[in-house]
Amino acid sequence: MNSIQVIRLAAATLAILLPLTAHSADATTANAAPESATLSSDDISAISERIRQTGAKMRADLKEARARLDAQKAEEAKREAAAKAQAQREAAQQAELHKRQVALEKQRAQEAQKKAETERLSALAAQRAEEDKRAKKEKAAQALEAARKSKGVSAFAEEDKRAKKEKAAQALEAARKSKGVSAFVEGTP
Repeated sequence: MNSIQVIRLAAATLAILLPLTAHSADATTANAAPESATLSSDDISAISERIRQTGAKMRADLKEARARLDAQKAEEAKREAAAKAQAQREAAQQAELHKRQVALEKQRAQEAQKKAETERLSALAAQRAEEDKRAKKEKAAQALEAARKSKGVSAFAEEDKRAKKEKAAQALEAARKSKGVSAFVEGTP
């Protein structure tokens, strides 16, 4: 049984018994006045001693019940403090976890941004290279068209004439070396 309930039960019992004993004591005193004279002082001291012992026992029980109640309150306070500390630790862990998740998400976002920037720069470089290639082709086509328009087909013929002249000069030189000067004089054997 709970100590609080024991205390309540004892208090209720005393509260009920006190008025009954008071009425019966009054009735006994009124009806039996000669009988109370027969109680000896030893009987009265024994009854007084029993009442003192009962009171002392009730006080000791009450003290013990209060001590148990205080111990229970202290234990409950200790549990509440431990639960509060645990809740604070968990809240701190949750906050730390949230902080790490935010940092990780931020890092991933930065990496994705860097990757996108790198891809954009690569695409831009490829586009520039393609534009440069197109520009060189256009420039070459314009230069070829300009060369055709400026001298016509003879512009390419000049290069052929130069090559032929160089070949002829080389052939003439070779012939001079092989037969000497007489190879160029007509009618000499």
